[in-house]
Amino acid sequence: MNIFLEITRKLNSGALRGILSGGQAIVLHRLAIMSKDGDWILREDEDSLKHVLSVLSGYGAHYRFGAPLDVRWMQWGWSSHFEFRKDGLRVRTDFVTQPPRISAHELAGIWKQQENRDHPFVSARDLVEMKKTNREKDYAVIGELARLLSEPSEKLLVSRSARDLIALARAHPELVKKLAKKRPLLNEIFSGREKLETALDAERRMLIHANEKRLEAYMQAAQTWASVWPEVARQVSGCSLSEAHEIVVSRAERVLPFQVQGIAI
Repeated sequence: MNIFLEITRKLNSGALRGILSGGQAIVLHRLAIMSKDGDWILREDEDSLKHVLSVLSGYGAHYRFGAPLDVRWMQWGWSSHFEFRKDGLRVRTDFVTQPPRISAHELAGIWKQQENRDHPFVSARDLVEMKKTNREKDYAVIGELARLLSEPSEKLLVSRSARDLIALARAHPELVKKLAKKRPLLNEIFSGREKLETALDAERRMLIHANEKRLEAYMQAAQTWASVWPEVARQVSGCSLSEAHEIVVSRAERVLPFQVQGIAI
């Protein structure tokens, strides 16, 4: 079994606690063959996070640099990172409870949608928002995810292809006018492909810069934590994950703020 599906099954033993996102969700949408890391959205409660730590402990996982897997940080959009080796392979796991660009209403919908699924993973539409990162390659992924959507309105709001948008506009001209308030570049559809492609490029840069600004806020907030992390990593080396977790939390409480200034959740 895919190790990330195996971990997901263990995370959700008895209750839904983790939903695959990121690269593994792209694999499950059949847009990629493999992804080397695993990303999950977790339930934001202490019991769920304790269960996750227990599962990771069973794999001999250790912390990588990031926030502790603790509700006090996770509820403000921090992410927590771990690593272990299995069958000679390095396995990296990343966790959030508040994925970026997903509203509370949308997040509640994700949990409701994934209930009782054998392998819960984020829908194409929600994954589009999560992939609006500062990495150029993610915008090609968004383009392919857009083609998986069934509703013309959703396609119009997220497509990265000028050709696809023009075809959609020909079939649904009134819908374009209606949605242009939400996505201004739709106004350029009837100005020709070249102007539309220019608008798509500008929109991509805007989204990249927005995510860079978001990440910069977290990096600034974590500066002191980053400076002491090498010492913390040495301190927990050789400890069990449960012991390491207590140390990481204790050290982070002194220098890593729970809430990041300028970031609204």
